[in-house]
Amino acid sequence: MRSDAFERRWWTLAILCVSLLVISLDNTILNVALPTLVRDLDATNSELQWIVDAYVLVFAGLLLTAGALGDRYGRRLALFTGFVIFGGGSLLAAWSGSAGNLIATRALMGVGGAFIMPATLSILVNVFPREERPKAIAIWAATVGLGVPLGPVIGGWLLEHYWWGSIFLINVPIIAVAILGAILVVPESKDPEASRLDPVGALLSIGGLASMLYAIIEAPNVGWLAGQTLGWGVAAVVLLGAFALWELRRAQPMLDLRLFRNPRFSAASIAITLVFFAMFGMLFFLTQYLQFVLGFSTLETGVRVTPVVVGIGSGVGIGTRLAAKIGTKIVVGAGLGIVALGLLNLSTVSDLSGYQTVLISILILGFGMGSAMSPATDSIMGAVPEENAGVGSAVNDTTRQVGGALGVAILGSLLASSYSSAIGPVVRALPPDAAKAASDSVGVALGVAAQIGGAQGQALAAAARSAFVDAMGTTALVASGFAVAGALVALLFLPAHERPREHVEPTRAEPARPAGSTTGE
Repeated sequence: MRSDAFERRWWTLAILCVSLLVISLDNTILNVALPTLVRDLDATNSELQWIVDAYVLVFAGLLLTAGALGDRYGRRLALFTGFVIFGGGSLLAAWSGSAGNLIATRALMGVGGAFIMPATLSILVNVFPREERPKAIAIWAATVGLGVPLGPVIGGWLLEHYWWGSIFLINVPIIAVAILGAILVVPESKDPEASRLDPVGALLSIGGLASMLYAIIEAPNVGWLAGQTLGWGVAAVVLLGAFALWELRRAQPMLDLRLFRNPRFSAASIAITLVFFAMFGMLFFLTQYLQFVLGFSTLETGVRVTPVVVGIGSGVGIGTRLAAKIGTKIVVGAGLGIVALGLLNLSTVSDLSGYQTVLISILILGFGMGSAMSPATDSIMGAVPEENAGVGSAVNDTTRQVGGALGVAILGSLLASSYSSAIGPVVRALPPDAAKAASDSVGVALGVAAQIGGAQGQALAAAARSAFVDAMGTTALVASGFAVAGALVALLFLPAHERPREHVEPTRAEPARPAGSTTGE
């Protein structure tokens, strides 16, 4: 490692955090705009899920490949590549004329994000010595958490003053600052013996994830046991199974599945997956609750989500310190238990409960998420050799994105099914087209109610809000169960303290080489 790169390591971290912030913002800034997209683009509930998940799906599917490309050709180069693609996708998304176009441009942004995110963590691992790395990773994790409150607030303010496309244009100046900073202070690093690229593995993983999400998201529309749902489910199992077999047979796999034999790696990956499952799923339905049920504006909604940063920030700091003293197992397990408690409290909301219950819930949720994220991330990165930091970072990021995608897909579909079931008896008296539209989502139902007007319209609006609240309570309760499962996994399988790195024979034919043999340019 070059001495000047070491001396600039904190400036490097600052630029990496700016780069990461634009990715983190884009994961949450869209949530506050979902009701606006219902009105302006006539987006259905399933289209809303795809607008969110198209980005996350491509992001997650390409992270391993992008991490490997960064290891092979240079992590700073990967960072710049991601900046260009992400910025271009943001410009195209801002002027999308339909929900379908927006879904496509969001997927393009996911390609850019897949190059940016693993590069940030792998560069961090290479410029910071082991003794400083937990602190640097804690700052990195806190930056991820900052996107949760900042995204809705910035998005809400932009939607109050400009059209919905502005939430994508805001990415451009942030990208410009990140590019300038990266040119000035971020060092290049690469793995001189990086594994060969694996396009077949990338296609199988993306195809498997896409099939799984399609089956889950479209199930409320066609039926959970319909042939289409079952067909896509079978396709997901086949493709993901083929991906696992392909990777196990390769001499140089894109994802070395043997890493999952290490409970420090696998249990922490499950924990991170379920943290982001809860986070993304919660934001998907909570922003709609605040606007459609409680009647807040987009900016007011963003501000009312902001307190979660207090919980995340305090959780990251306390969790990092406690993990060093009492071990990762207890801290991560307790963090997920606290997440479950917050979701359980959120499941008690009613039409009359107001914002107070939401505030208490998101503070609890934020603290649990923050306390679990940093030690779990450090556990994952500590389980892989430093020369493979790009792929290790990509695996860590993939767990976040897959967890988020599944959170929106599973919890969003459960929300849609529960809402449709609850509102069904009320809309039977409406014309068929109006009844079908009102059954799709609370936002559409409120639009139908406004068109009907009078006492009938008011009754429909009240019934839609009540049905949504009931559906949200059920969804939050199920999400709480997932968090409890994650806590049990952490407590049962995650080692309490870091152990010396176990030697794993390399998959390639060459002799093993010592960790830390990356090159700097």
